[in-house]
Amino acid sequence: MSRSWLSLAVSLSITTFLPVGVGLADPPPSASITGGQVHGSVLEVGGAVFKGIPYAQPPVGNLRWRPPVAVERWAGARDASAFGAPCAQNAGGHMLDKSSEDCLFLNVWAPDWPPKFRKPVMFWIHGGGNYGGTASNPNFDGEALSRRGVIVVTANYRLTIFGFFAHPELTHESPHHASGNYGLLDQIAALRWVRDNIAKFGGDPSNVTVFGQSAGAVDANVLMTSPLAKGLFERVIAESGTVTRNPDAATLKMTALGTLMNVKEGAVTYSDASLLAEAEERGAELASKLKASAEGGLKYLRELPAAQLLQAVAAPQMSIGPANGVVVDGWVFPKPPAEVFATGQEFRMPLLLGNNARERTPPDTTSAALAHAAESMYGGLAGRAAELYHLSSNEPQPPDPLYGGQATQWVVDTMYRCPVVAQLVWHADAGNAAFEYQFDRAAPGRENLGAVHGTEVPYVFGMLTSSVYSSADRQISAAIQQYWTNFAKTGDPNGQTLPDWPKFDTASRGYLEFTDAGPVAGEGLRRPYCDLYLENVKRLTAHR
Repeated sequence: MSRSWLSLAVSLSITTFLPVGVGLADPPPSASITGGQVHGSVLEVGGAVFKGIPYAQPPVGNLRWRPPVAVERWAGARDASAFGAPCAQNAGGHMLDKSSEDCLFLNVWAPDWPPKFRKPVMFWIHGGGNYGGTASNPNFDGEALSRRGVIVVTANYRLTIFGFFAHPELTHESPHHASGNYGLLDQIAALRWVRDNIAKFGGDPSNVTVFGQSAGAVDANVLMTSPLAKGLFERVIAESGTVTRNPDAATLKMTALGTLMNVKEGAVTYSDASLLAEAEERGAELASKLKASAEGGLKYLRELPAAQLLQAVAAPQMSIGPANGVVVDGWVFPKPPAEVFATGQEFRMPLLLGNNARERTPPDTTSAALAHAAESMYGGLAGRAAELYHLSSNEPQPPDPLYGGQATQWVVDTMYRCPVVAQLVWHADAGNAAFEYQFDRAAPGRENLGAVHGTEVPYVFGMLTSSVYSSADRQISAAIQQYWTNFAKTGDPNGQTLPDWPKFDTASRGYLEFTDAGPVAGEGLRRPYCDLYLENVKRLTAHR
């Protein structure tokens, strides 16, 4: 590690915060917002946090599977010192009893109170495949990140069958002739709440960055193509998720490689969302499984207990379908998001996009299975794929220390790394500022697994609370937080004497790599592999 990087890391990670003395009689932090007054909590080192603020009415009863409705005013002051319930889900089993349909809450961290001046806002969309997760996850505590001079907002949104269920009757009753995407409509409603209320917490409503990981990254990206989200945010940070289709964790665990990839031509590289008719067909099949009548079954479905609905969609793909449940419904998404990016029609704004070095390791597979996947995906280009990934070799290839074995490299290249490059090529070609990264640092004690999916999240939020994290981890965390907040403030991650992060352009494909020794700039990440991927995208889309 160079001396300059060491001195930088120390300067970024050692910051002194003096405790703020708060008497027992001091009133709690208070804000008057849409809905009424809220009382939050004072943070130990200054600032305030407001938890469990409702941004829409509970989507229950007749509001199940409808767009979010504005909150009703409450009397007196509402306590905002505890998180609201996670949205109804059965991901992981243990969440079912704690989760609820009454879940449309958000949380706000402010680094000083009362606010001294307006600060940029960072709006977090959690991951979980759009069928699990919650904004109240301890890993998403926004205090440390807010200390970098931003307001942090995290929000719940409807998940699984409650957030991503399309049906012909829902489409028929909608004034927009659309159904599905309710979870994304929740995110848009939360962003509107930020626009209308965040100034009361010291935030600047004209300077909002949406950032998210996994499904949250997918959602952040696709929102850049929705007319309903226009004007609600100014830039995006997307961690391990693009506008092209990504597999979810459960599918990776449960399926063989060929099925996992869904490798009929074009599915992986371009089919990023379901068409409404396809989603309606899946919804009708699910309604039939729930014993709803073919006509007029919505009333029955809206009266079913949440637990009964969740039992029917135990497998993620049953609850949301492919592509994280995103539906080209003609309203939220008039066109497939990948097509919007490929034609340069997405929102004109800076985009910071990247992935982790190893992301996912698929189940044990053979070179023959990989070769079959390559033939299905790459067609006439499969020979080049076989050569790059050594699929024709009779001798097993030793795993790469950073990228893992053949199957892991194939999955991460084709599902994460090269889709990142493709999306940034589209975005940069349209004249937008673009930045790429790769995160290499493995979690302590899990070095043999590499930098897998989600490893970067505690570094981003500064939640390295366990003693297993070393000073090197805290230095990397300090750097990534500073890059992220610089980007939120200006649209450029550079500044504060950090190592230079080059802009991404189609010629050099500059990127920043978060290595064990700190940030290192490079060009053309996995270029031969991503060149092949990009050529295949052009092949598949030539006749669209």
